[in-house]
Amino acid sequence: MKGNLMIQGTMSNVGKSLFTAGLLRVLMQDGFSAAPFKSQNMALNSYITAEGLEMGRAQVMQAEAAGIFPEIAMNPILLKPNSEMGSQVIVNGEVVGNMKAEEYYRKKKEYIPEVLKAYHKLERKYGIIIIEGAGSPAEINLREYDIVNMGLAEMVDAPVLLVGDIDRGGVFAQLYGTVALLEESEKKRVKGFIMNKFRGDRRLLEPGIGMLYDRCRIPVTGVIPYTELDLDDEDSMAERLLSGRRPELIDIVVIRLPHISNFTDFNPLENIENVSLRYVSTLRELGTPDLILLPGTKNTMHDLYWMRENGIEKKIKTLVHKNISLLMGICGGFQMMGRELSDPHCLEWEGRMRGMDLLPLRTVFEEMKVRSRVSGEILPIGSGGNQIYQSLSGSTFSGYEIHMGRTESMEELGRLSSIRHLDDDTRQQDGFVSGSCMGTYVHGIFESGSFCSNLVQLLFDRKGLAWTGRKQIDYLTYKNSQYDLLADIVREHTDLKAIYHMIGMS
Repeated sequence: MKGNLMIQGTMSNVGKSLFTAGLLRVLMQDGFSAAPFKSQNMALNSYITAEGLEMGRAQVMQAEAAGIFPEIAMNPILLKPNSEMGSQVIVNGEVVGNMKAEEYYRKKKEYIPEVLKAYHKLERKYGIIIIEGAGSPAEINLREYDIVNMGLAEMVDAPVLLVGDIDRGGVFAQLYGTVALLEESEKKRVKGFIMNKFRGDRRLLEPGIGMLYDRCRIPVTGVIPYTELDLDDEDSMAERLLSGRRPELIDIVVIRLPHISNFTDFNPLENIENVSLRYVSTLRELGTPDLILLPGTKNTMHDLYWMRENGIEKKIKTLVHKNISLLMGICGGFQMMGRELSDPHCLEWEGRMRGMDLLPLRTVFEEMKVRSRVSGEILPIGSGGNQIYQSLSGSTFSGYEIHMGRTESMEELGRLSSIRHLDDDTRQQDGFVSGSCMGTYVHGIFESGSFCSNLVQLLFDRKGLAWTGRKQIDYLTYKNSQYDLLADIVREHTDLKAIYHMIGMS
C-alpha cells in the first residue's frame, strides 16, 4: 500500500516532531514500512549520514523510531541559523551558501523539484510517509511558495493532522484560529486535531471539544498528556536547556552558547545516577562543576567573544588552572580552547581572534565543510603532564565530524584519539589533551562505546566516590525504550482507527 499523513502545528515547539516519531513507532510495531519526511528544517542540531551528508537531527530521531536508517531524502533542505537574519542553507546534504531570510524566501521556489524528488524517492522505498510541517500553516505572509506546510500537502496530496499545545494556554483559539486563516481547499485537508501536553482531567475539555467541532466540523483525534520523555530535541527551545537543575554528587555543566548546536551530544549524560547535567548561560549559574563542556556552535568566534564579555571565559580558566574542574570541548568548543582563531574568508568573524589559550592549537576557518562518520579509540595518555586522563586510554567511541575549521597543533604531544573515517577508511589523529583540558571534533562521542562510562568513572574517582551505576552505558537500548513509551502514549490517547483511516489503511 501507499499512504501518507502530514503533521502540522499551530506554532513551533507544539510537539510535531515527537508525535511524528510516536506515530512512526506505532506503524513499525504494527508491521508497516514507514518513513519520516520534512522538506525544510530550521535547526542547529544536525547529523551526518553514512554517505557523509548533513541532515536535521529530528528526522534522524524519527527514523530511529521507525526502525530504519536515516537518509538525506528525509530532510532535503536544512537551514542552520548563523546570525539574527541569516542561515547556512544545505540542500540534499550539501552547503549551497549563507543567505539572508529574504534571499532564501525568493529562491526557495527553485528548490521545489529537489523536495519532490526526495519525497518520491522515499515513496518508492516505503509504504507510508509521515510528513512533518514547520511552524504554522497560518503564516499567511509566507503562503506564497510554501514548501513545508499546506503547499507541500497539496503537492503530495496529504491529509493533515493539526497539533496544538494546550500547556501554553488558548489551545481552542490556536486550533480554530489556524483553521480560520486557511484557504477553503486547505481547510478540507485538515482531518483532525491533536491537543498536546495536557495536564488534568480530560472530562473538563469535553464541552470545549464539542463547541470546537460545532464551529469547524473537525474532530479532536487525540488529547496527549504532558509526559517527560528523553528524546533528541530539534532546536534551542528545548526544555532541557533551561537552567534550574540542582547539582548532584557529580556536577556537569554545558555552557549554553548563543549559537549552540548539536547539544544532543550530551543527552546520554542526563540519566546517570548521581550525575547532574546543567545548561548555564550566566556566571552566577556556573558554580564549581566537576566537568565543564563547551558544545558545538554555528558561530565559534562570536560565541567566544560572548563568553569573554560576560566573564564566563575567565571563570572557566580559573577553575581549570586550579584543577577544580575538568574542561572538554566538542567541535566549536574545541576550537575555542586553542591559542588563535582565524577567519580569512569572513565566514563568521572577519580577521583573527585570540583563543582561550588552553590548548596549543590554531584554527583557520575554511569554505569547505568537513563531514564524515568516524569511529576511534583514545590514545595512551599519561606522558607530558596529561596523567589526569590516563584512565581513558583505550576507550572506544563512534560519531561524526561536521565543521568548517581546520585545526593545527603547535605541539606533538597531547593528541587525544585515533579515528577512522568510515566513508573512505582513512585514519588520523583527532583532538588534543593537556592538563585538565581535552577537546575533539567528534560529535556523538558519548553515545556508544566505552568513552562515556570511563569518563564518568574518572569523575567519581577524582572525588573519591564509588560509582555504582552501569559500567557500560547502553544508550541505544535506552532510546528504544523511550520510543516504545512514546508509542504507548500515542496508542492510548489518540483515535488510531481514525488516523489509520486518514492514511488510507481502512
